[in-house]
Amino acid sequence: MTSVPPVPPAPLPLLVVDAANVVGSVPDGWWKDRHGAAERLRDRLPVYAEEGVAGRPGPVEVVLVVEGAAKRVESVPGVRVVAASGSGDDRIVEVVAAREPAERDCVVVTADRELRRRVEAYGAECVGPRTVRG
Repeated sequence: MTSVPPVPPAPLPLLVVDAANVVGSVPDGWWKDRHGAAERLRDRLPVYAEEGVAGRPGPVEVVLVVEGAAKRVESVPGVRVVAASGSGDDRIVEVVAAREPAERDCVVVTADRELRRRVEAYGAECVGPRTVRG
């Protein structure tokens, strides 16, 4: 009798959050402390890693893409922070395009129409900032 190798678990759905766009979606004074605003957003995201988001049950891999003054925000359990060396939108597209496997379920949180068009070309679904604003 031959043994059947175990089937590897399916990769978790990927949630990519456009920090600048989500933070900038509410005029709450974020421009006075961009780093702090990105940290506050990051600290609200672990719940989505556990419970899911946009119709996907948890767990979900959460990636927060930061840029500019927020580039030094660090990862926390449940949220991997990726800093863009240039354009945050370009880095988000890179994260989506590089996901393995390429068919992996992916949701991008942004209201940026051009970014939506770019990531949808890689099979990502897009939802608006309210999805993670609470």
